[in-house]
Amino acid sequence: MTPVEIEKLFRDEAGRALATLIRLVGDFDLAEDALQDAFAVALERWPAAVPPGNPRAWLVNVGRNKAIDRVRRQIAFRGKQAELTHALLLDAPAACEPVDNMALDDDMLRLIFICCHPSFAAEVQVALTLRTVCGLSTAQVARAFLVGEEAMAQRLVRAKQKIRLAGIPYEVPEREALAPRLRGVLAVIYLVFTEGYAATAGEELMRPDLAREAIRLGRLLDALMPGRGEVKGLLALMLLHDARRAGRETAGGDIVLLEEQDRAQWDHGQISEGLKLVEESLRLPGRPQSYTVQAAIAALHARAPSYRDTDWPQIAGLYEVLLRIGPSPVIELNHAAVVSMVDGPARALDLIDALEARGGLDGYELMPAVRADLLRRLGRREAAREAYLAATAATQLQPLRRLYARRLAEMDGE
Repeated sequence: MTPVEIEKLFRDEAGRALATLIRLVGDFDLAEDALQDAFAVALERWPAAVPPGNPRAWLVNVGRNKAIDRVRRQIAFRGKQAELTHALLLDAPAACEPVDNMALDDDMLRLIFICCHPSFAAEVQVALTLRTVCGLSTAQVARAFLVGEEAMAQRLVRAKQKIRLAGIPYEVPEREALAPRLRGVLAVIYLVFTEGYAATAGEELMRPDLAREAIRLGRLLDALMPGRGEVKGLLALMLLHDARRAGRETAGGDIVLLEEQDRAQWDHGQISEGLKLVEESLRLPGRPQSYTVQAAIAALHARAPSYRDTDWPQIAGLYEVLLRIGPSPVIELNHAAVVSMVDGPARALDLIDALEARGGLDGYELMPAVRADLLRRLGRREAAREAYLAATAATQLQPLRRLYARRLAEMDGE
């Protein structure tokens, strides 16, 4: 096994391995250090030997041993550290036993419920999830919140300290305590999916491991809280988006836009499941929630025989519903892009100019990309060129940079 293959395997398994280690050692930082130690051992051993059949369980077991070693080296500490030492050393004989796969499967959901504890502000919940569940670096998390890396590092440290000092339990709470956390849990599961569907940075457009994990968590949550429209809506939304995965990039890793995708490559079995969940969610009592409306939009895309034959007026109407349910600048931007398919790019550009004037999306990397596309369609080449250059500077995702470069080259060749 090559180091590159090991690194990919580690990236695929790290989130769930870390979630289990946090449960076992009871401390975020110790678990993160232990997992890095386990990865270092994997890099040393696996190239010269057959890799283990269950790499995640192997990482957890080695990581737990490394955590015990770290605690033993710091045995002089007292207080909470001493309690942790005692607990870990008592458990040491079991450190080489196989890790139960069912326990591994539940650990990520437990971790998300910790990240979404009501004592944390919404942005801290999201930041913890990005850092711990999605595996983004502190610098990447800081960039998502448009703050400095040092400031974000301090927020994350304070959140981890609060978990430790307040004794927040590593568990899925009792049924009566689920509802207050549901909104945050849904948001962070969708955040995990979004990072898998379109990565924040790097060479690869998608991280299918994260998308699959988010869908798995959505299924667990639907079983845990049956009959909740927002849960079914989110699961439907993720399934319908993920169904297009095979058509979204070329063999070389370049982006294939929706209008160019081969719909025969879409996963139609997954689409059928998503459409059924949309219908179930819409039939439940009460007003449809945001995820259900978004899933209804995704359903219209999935049902359309082609990009040209998509029901754009109905999609625009559903975005207007979304804006009434929970207005946000990002939804306004998406609405403007759809309006361009109904009323033309000039009308959409007016909407974006108004949005930009309000400053709602300062620093949002897709804003210049949408503007560039509209300007290109209007034939305003110089303005489009400036916008594509701004979009290139704003993103750290290489497939997007290549897409913008292709657009610039196409304009130069016209």
